[in-house]
Amino acid sequence: LGIKIIMWFNDHGEPHIHARYGKHAAKFRIRDASLLDGALPPRATALVVEWTLLNQAPLFEAWRQVREGRKPARIKGLE
Repeated sequence: LGIKIIMWFNDHGEPHIHARYGKHAAKFRIRDASLLDGALPPRATALVVEWTLLNQAPLFEAWRQVREGRKPARIKGLE
């Protein structure tokens, strides 16, 4: 769908993801998929929120792995 989801190894703060869509970028909290910073077009925001809520358990596991310096498993996107 053209949306890229990223976790940074050296990131800090509460568990979150970074989403990029074209020239837009935003940061979303994993716990409730709320927007922390930035902005995406409305449709892209809705897709990121949906995906985040559907994948909370694997996202929290990926966050833990990243914080330990390990590469997380890939999480399947929306189809």
